[in-house]
Amino acid sequence: MIISPLTISLLVVCGLTGLGFYGLLVTRNMIKLIMMLQIIVKAAVLGIVIAGQGNGQLNLSQNVAITIIVVDTIVAVVALAFAIQIRRQMGTLDIRELASLRG
Repeated sequence: MIISPLTISLLVVCGLTGLGFYGLLVTRNMIKLIMMLQIIVKAAVLGIVIAGQGNGQLNLSQNVAITIIVVDTIVAVVALAFAIQIRRQMGTLDIRELASLRG
């Protein structure tokens, strides 16, 4: 049985997505949650580029991927800024402790 590069690439995308979702389920630290979301988005971007290559529209998929990367980076920076402010105000980044706060 011959495994094509497309199959290997799709397995990598599935592995990265699974790793990201597993990290979302097991971690409680807000910064680690942001990192896991970044892994999931990067796996989706890789999947978009692979689909574009398989469809013959590599340039379009690369342009969409660059746009997603820029927007996702801005979102991650804002989320990290919020996490820093929450840490300064509340003293913790544990999601379970923050969920129990009343205000």
